[in-house]
Formats: sequence, structure tokens, C-alpha cells
Amino acid sequence: MSALLFILGLIVSVITAANVLFALVLPRRPRGFERISLKVNSAVRLAFIGLSQMARRYEAKDAIMAPTGPVCIVAQLVTWAGGFIVAFALMLYSTTHSFANALLQATTSLFTVGSIHPGGSMNLALDITAGATWVIVVTLQIAYLPSLYASFNRREGLVALLESRSGVPAWGPEILMRHQIVGITDTLPDFYATWEEWSADLAESHTTYPVLLLFRSPEPWYSWLVGLLSVLDAAAMHLALAPTKASSQARLCLRMGFTALNRIAVTLGWDVESDPDPAGPIELTYEEFEEAVTMMRETGFEMERTAEEAWPDFVGWRVNYEKVAYRLAARIVAPPAPWSGQRPHLHLATEAPHRPPQRTPRGFSSGS
Repeated sequence: MSALLFILGLIVSVITAANVLFALVLPRRPRGFERISLKVNSAVRLAFIGLSQMARRYEAKDAIMAPTGPVCIVAQLVTWAGGFIVAFALMLYSTTHSFANALLQATTSLFTVGSIHPGGSMNLALDITAGATWVIVVTLQIAYLPSLYASFNRREGLVALLESRSGVPAWGPEILMRHQIVGITDTLPDFYATWEEWSADLAESHTTYPVLLLFRSPEPWYSWLVGLLSVLDAAAMHLALAPTKASSQARLCLRMGFTALNRIAVTLGWDVESDPDPAGPIELTYEEFEEAVTMMRETGFEMERTAEEAWPDFVGWRVNYEKVAYRLAARIVAPPAPWSGQRPHLHLATEAPHRPPQRTPRGFSSGS
């Protein structure tokens, strides 16, 4: 019996240690038992979403959910500690002859290098191993945090810059309209190129460290996902409405953008359609698209096609990312921006981006 418990404890310790290594050291998408951390993250996320239901305004909900990411990191540590305690308790049973005493000895060995021996003979090798194991785990966690927050800062820097180009919350048509209003449409190729690089970094960091998905932006109405969705919509509209004038960078941005979203979805264990039908369907309606095109035409944005002519091409682009983007937006409870899907946990109306008036030195103002 003791031998079987020892083997079981050894298996539990190996699984727990492997989960620590895959979560903190090995840069790869989690699979199999490596997904234990994702289950912990999901449980914490649901708890905070439940708490957020007490608030009515989005800003208050966002404030309640803000600690979700950091709490997930602590919950992962607690889970690993629990796994190692159970593992060493099973292995210590042969000397303590009591599972309760084995748990107590394993706990003190893990955190204090074996200060209590409630019953039976000492097992110095396991005591030292348990203490050393936890020191290694904590050291790896400390080393992991700078990489995590460096990825977070890279993500949020470009999201903050997006405010002047798309408003808050971000919206694709607004990006094109603002560039037209202030006469900077010539900067769109560089804009798309920057977001292509950002999407590549996002795909790498958020599949290696999935907990980053639960780290919310510093400001309530900022969101990396809504920002990316708005950029993809802007690129898709540009290509659909003005195919000969749109930069080739728009295509590259779109490709990398929906690739990043699909990789994140696969990491979460979702089924992703790798080659969707370009004819759709999509949830965004033609009426919503036509209304946005009318607004763009009023700002003087150059178009080669009508809304009706551009719609099939726009659908062909959006079908690649809409489903995953909407599902992710619901999962992380992103701000209720236009064209970003429903939020089952919000029950709030969509908020349109706010555009400041464009002023001249003489005090003339335009815009809305």
C-alpha cells in the first residue's frame, strides 16, 4: 500500500512540476495536462465576472474585474503548492502512517524545510526535496513576472496610441474617417504595418502566456481586442471600398491579425475554421455597414465602390476574424464598442466613439 501511494505521489509531483515548467519556462502553447493553468484562470475569471454583476456602469464592472490577471497568477501558485503538498504527503505516508500527519509534514517541509514531524521517523531526503522544490518554483515565478509585464506593456502602448486615431472605444470606420478629416490618409500604410508587427507579437506572447488575456487595460474603455478588431475592420473596409488605392500593407495587417486571433483561440481549446467560406455569413448586417459607408462618404473619404459593391469583399475579409473576435470579446468582457458583438455578462448598450471637434486658430470648429 505504501509503495503504491509513493508511486502515486511521485506521479502527482512530476505532473505538477511539468505544469510549472510549461507555464513559466517553456515558450509553447499549452497542451494536455499543461492546460491545468488554463482551468485555474477560467475559474478565477468566472468568479470575477460574477462579482462584476453587482455593478451597473461599465466603468464599475471594469474596476471589479481589473485584478483578474494578478489573482490568476496567485491562484496558479496556490494550485502548484497544493499539488506538491499532496504529492509529498503521499510519499511520506510510509514513515508517518497517517495521511493527516503526512499532509502536515509535507506542508511544513515545502515552506519551512521540515520543521514539524508529527509522527513516525524523519524522512530527510523528502523534506529537503520538498523545501528545495518550492524555492525553485518561487524563483521561476519571480523571473517570469518581468517577461509577462514586458509583453503587457508592449501590448498596451500601441492600444493607447490608437485613441487619437480611432476614438474611445475604437471603431474601424472611425479610423478611416479621422485620417480623412485631418488629412493624414498617407500615413495609413505605416499604420497597418505597425499593427501587423504588433499582431505577430500578440500571437507569440498571448499563446505563450495565456494569463495575459485576463490582464485588462489601465483605462476602462481601452481594450487590446477592440483595438485590433477596429484596425482589421478599417483595413477590410479600405480594401473593399478602394481596392486600387488601399495599401498592400492592409492585406498583410489583416492576415497577421486574424492569424493571431486564431492562434489564441486554439490555445483556449476552441475549434477554429481555418478556411471559412468568403461568402459568409457574418453577424454584422449590411445595414450597419451601409450606414458606416455613408458616414465615411460625408467626410470625403475617397471610394471607388458603393456600399453594395464593396459588401461582398468586406464579408470575405471579416469572415476570417469576426467569430473568434466576438467570442473573445465576450470572454474577456471587452468594452461594448460598435461592431464587436454581444456581451452576455454586460447587458449594456453599445458605446459609440467620441470624436473631439476639429478646431482652427480662429476658433472655427467642425466634427461632432
